[in-house]
Amino acid sequence: MEVTFESLGLSPAMLKALEAKGYGYPTTIQAEAIPHFLQWKDVIAKAPTGTGKTFAFGIPMIEHIDPEVEGVQGLILAPTRELAIQIGDELRGLLTYYQGIRVAVLYGGAGIGSQIKQLERKPQIVVATPGRLMDHYNRKTIRLDKIQTVVLDEADRMLDMGFFKDVTRIIDKVKNRRNLGLFSATISQEVMTVSWMYQRDEVEITVEPKQEDRPDIDQFSLSCTPLEKAETTLRLIRAQGFERVMIFCNTKHMCQRLCDEFQRAGLDCDCIHGDIRQSQREKTMQRYREGKLAVLIATDVASRGIDVDDVDCVINYDIPEENEYYVHRIGRTGRAKRKGAAWSLVSNFPEKAKLEEICKFCNFTIQPMVLAADGTLTEEKVKPSAAPKRRYR
Repeated sequence: MEVTFESLGLSPAMLKALEAKGYGYPTTIQAEAIPHFLQWKDVIAKAPTGTGKTFAFGIPMIEHIDPEVEGVQGLILAPTRELAIQIGDELRGLLTYYQGIRVAVLYGGAGIGSQIKQLERKPQIVVATPGRLMDHYNRKTIRLDKIQTVVLDEADRMLDMGFFKDVTRIIDKVKNRRNLGLFSATISQEVMTVSWMYQRDEVEITVEPKQEDRPDIDQFSLSCTPLEKAETTLRLIRAQGFERVMIFCNTKHMCQRLCDEFQRAGLDCDCIHGDIRQSQREKTMQRYREGKLAVLIATDVASRGIDVDDVDCVINYDIPEENEYYVHRIGRTGRAKRKGAAWSLVSNFPEKAKLEEICKFCNFTIQPMVLAADGTLTEEKVKPSAAPKRRYR
């Protein structure tokens, strides 16, 4: 029998919100995690990006909130401000038909005054980066004594980024915790340690990147010289009529340079990278989410936590340094059961070798293509590599 949101025993307000957002059936991680969370069990879940983890812990957390009680009842820790903002937005979307449940989002790199104002409104759910949460705790602008559920999202990255001490200190201060959720793409040694220290009789959930959860993405590569890269990218976007594109560069410098060049060429684009002020990055992200910006150019770090369901295509302007980055990048397209496309530009031998390594590591098929001057695409005929000559001694 297929699991539905109704069969999970959710409230009418939650079912109405999910229906309004167009979610008919839970993903694997949601179907497996929600019932355990509703029963206040500790959960450790390993699931690939883009499988709907936020709803897996967000839905039961909201269902457990008592709107009559002022004070934080649910706490979600995230490694980056982008992800924290993203989670906050998704939770607010689920709260459309609820009365009196408030969400506050706390993160570094932004003024503390407006965040204190959010906390003065007595939110029941707080999404925070660990450093900024400790800052508020030390200023006595937040109390942690009424928190029942704590969730660590992208736990592996958060602990890998040096937040181990902050995270354990925060969990130690939540005296009345009833359950702890750890969500992670990989179960690292640090994640295991936190689980061992704080979880009791935890339920382990592993979601393999199965066919139905796996984004449906066609992957292609284009060969060109380094000097032709920008022009090739522009031609590809225009010829294919892509309306919402994400382009990834490996460096802040390249990201900014490409953005300036494309804006001069009349492309509706903007960029986010580490040197751009946080407030500006948020404005750019908001425009992109709302569909008011066609092309977003980003570095891997700045793009963490960007969750937009209908990205037509991802372009790797630079081949990523890490295999995981490639998976993370292309996972931004082909979401919510839509088909996506990922293009990688190859302009020298090291990039070609790196892309081949990614193919092997991830078991992907990347089809080489040729983009003609008029924008037509054809499959590149790849010559089979010649058999090595035998040498006789």
